[in-house]
Parts: sequence; structure tokens; C-alpha cells
Amino acid sequence: MSETYGALLRAATEQLKAASIDHPAHEARRLVLLASGLSPAALIAQEQDEAADTHREALTQLLEQRVQRRPFAHLAGEADFYGLTVKSDARALIPRADSECVVDAALALIPETAAWRIADLGTGPGALLAAILHHRPDAVGMAVVASGEASALAAENFARLQLADRIELYTGSWATWTGWQSCDLIVSNPPYIRSDTLMTLEPEVRDYDPHLALDGGPDGLVSYRELIGLAAGQMKPGAHLVLEIGYDQKDAVSGLLERHGFANLTHYKDLGGHDRGIAALKT
Repeated sequence: MSETYGALLRAATEQLKAASIDHPAHEARRLVLLASGLSPAALIAQEQDEAADTHREALTQLLEQRVQRRPFAHLAGEADFYGLTVKSDARALIPRADSECVVDAALALIPETAAWRIADLGTGPGALLAAILHHRPDAVGMAVVASGEASALAAENFARLQLADRIELYTGSWATWTGWQSCDLIVSNPPYIRSDTLMTLEPEVRDYDPHLALDGGPDGLVSYRELIGLAAGQMKPGAHLVLEIGYDQKDAVSGLLERHGFANLTHYKDLGGHDRGIAALKT
């Protein structure tokens, strides 16, 4: 006799708890939904029903990978970000809710009907730029990314979100990109983890996100120095720069911006209440 869906949920929760995975009951429900294809409402309604053998087998395979700390986004092949569903895999950083404050900051600056040109430097999977353009239909974008693999993933996301015709994709370094002067707004989530702390990150991040997208050098500020220096020299006056930062980097990044002549600094917190974004004006 097959186990019920409720029994699968309880067993999965215990297995995830034993693997020290955060919020095991929530994670178990997500995995059962993924394995079964049921909607959340249908799973609630069918918790006392016998689970289909194919669903049990699929859940077993998913749990084997999840307890090894493979991220849920990679198991599902997608992640939710700012109301959009974007493709997610090992080619680029997984978009996370902490970064949504960068979108909030950008949208606060862009008039709703403005035909602004917006660039996302180090676009990764393209989530930041996609979310901004989704909410500002008259704007156009430029996505800059050094990794060819990440560039391919971003292109797939722009296509699936029907944004490809509004975005230019540049594969290469932001140091060789020549679009600085044409932008009204530039956003970026650069690498900002100190090199000596990379190995202390959660396995889902340390072992699956590309280190190119994480490693910010000895003090975590290498990318900010380069990016802010380039922005100061090449952005047009009156344009805006919005950066994601590490929770303890507010003062350091603010100081870099001020020393390079940026003004009107505004700071944003993530959902956990940590400093996570800075908006600044190029004077």
C-alpha cells in the first residue's frame, strides 16, 4: 500500500531536518509539489490520499540531491524573482529575494512612462534587468556579463519573458563595454564576498553558484572600485547608479561613491533588514 501524500511530507521533513536544511517542513512541501506536479491547493486536499508511485519515486530522487545541498532552484530549473519566474541553473548566480531591493530602488527612480536606457552590469541570469523592464514597458536595456555561459542563460530568460527585443546583450567585461555614456540608469550586483570567507558560505551557495559571481577579492570591494571608477569617468551627468552591497559594506561603498563625486546617496534594506542597496546620482 502506497504512502499518503501527508506521510511523504512528514518523512521528507524529517530527512531534510537531519541534513540540517533550513525550514525543512516548507522545503519538504516544495519538493513534494515539484515531484507530484500538484498545485498547493490540490496537495492540501489530497494529503490523506495514497501517493502515486511515480510521485514517490520522483520525490526520492529529489531528496537525494537536496540533502546533498543542491539548491532547490537547480532542482526546479527556475526561481521566482520580483513576480517573475526565471530559468536558473549552474551557469549563473541564483536570483534571490535579497536582491529585490535593487529593483525597488531602480523603479523608484524611473518615471513610469520614461523611455530610459538601463544597463545591468554583471547581469548573471538577467533577473534584475528583466524585473525592471517588466515594470517599465517604455524602457530598454543593456545586459553586460563576462561569462559566456551566463550570457546564454540571460538570453534564454529574456526570450522566455518576451523581453529580447528590448535588450542588447554584451558578453565581455564592463571595462571594455562602451555603453556607459548612453545610460540613464545603471544597476549592478557585483561580486562582494571576501575571498577568505567563500568557504564559510552555505553549501548551496559555495558549491553551486559560480565563484566568479561571488568573489569580491581580499576585502570584498575589488569590483566596486573598478565599477565606480569607470562609472565616474564615463557616465553622463544626471544618470543614476544602483548597486547591491554586502550587509556590512554600506559605509565602504558609500565612501567610494562620494569620493568619486556621486551625490544623493539613498540606502535600501533587504527583507531581513540588512543594508543591501545604494542608489547614487552622477553629478
